[in-house]
Amino acid sequence: MSPPVVAAIDCGTNSTRLLVSRGGTETLDRLMTITRLGEGVDHTGRLAPGAIERTLDCLRRYREVMDGHGVEAVRITATSAARDAANRDELFDAAEAVVGTRPELLSGLAEGQLSFRGATAELDPAKGPFLVVDLGGGSTELSVGTSECEASMSLDVGCVRLTEKFLHGDPPLPEELHACLSVTGDHLDDVDREMPAARQARTFVGLAGTISTAAAVEQGLHDYDRDKIHHFELTKAAAEDVFRTLATESRADRAFNPGLEPGRVDVIVGGMTVLVKIMRHFGFESCLVSESDILDGMVLSLLD
Repeated sequence: MSPPVVAAIDCGTNSTRLLVSRGGTETLDRLMTITRLGEGVDHTGRLAPGAIERTLDCLRRYREVMDGHGVEAVRITATSAARDAANRDELFDAAEAVVGTRPELLSGLAEGQLSFRGATAELDPAKGPFLVVDLGGGSTELSVGTSECEASMSLDVGCVRLTEKFLHGDPPLPEELHACLSVTGDHLDDVDREMPAARQARTFVGLAGTISTAAAVEQGLHDYDRDKIHHFELTKAAAEDVFRTLATESRADRAFNPGLEPGRVDVIVGGMTVLVKIMRHFGFESCLVSESDILDGMVLSLLD
């Protein structure tokens, strides 16, 4: 009897992603669509009608993909943007009608735990403890542990949230960049107090679009290549160099960087401020980039 085919969908602040897997070991499809669900949420406290419709259009396409693979079970989650939105049920009701499963509103803690499970499944525990950082659009989850997640925190900093709040210049003004770095630093001070085990981590594992993009830009990848990004060692010097380059370019010029997809051009600098601040704060000299993430953790949870 062949292993079950299951799927996981993550409706994030910046992107909506799908993983279809046979038995948790064979990837049948992995898709990402920039839907910007969190557009304006930090300011209005509501999901914008256009953002909901973009996400639903994406989910309709994903439903067709899942049907094509004969998916037997699906788990769909929503994270930071939905946590912050008073009208999240508008999205959840419509998404349930499209997908057939109601989205779960994940807490930051649950999000971090699932990300940790997905990101560390292939890693040698001897390289732990791991600090797994899922750098999203509206929030960033930090989780620490070796063979399993021992503690997790969710911080209200992400590429979309910081961009909308602080980065208005084109290119951003130095004081705008400083504001992003400073706010992120304040949140990391909270991590020092509330999750001191983060300081003991030996390996920094970085997840999600900002960090994958930094790895792609550093390597000059014109086309996405998972094999070249997954478990790429992004040095602190390289991350700082990518940050400096992107932060000093206008959006129009920034778009020409190989590896930077159009939907991230306007928010990548906000995300990079979080990445470089984490590396500076904890003294990490490198980041192990992982393309296995919360989706992989969700798939494994369906097979438990």
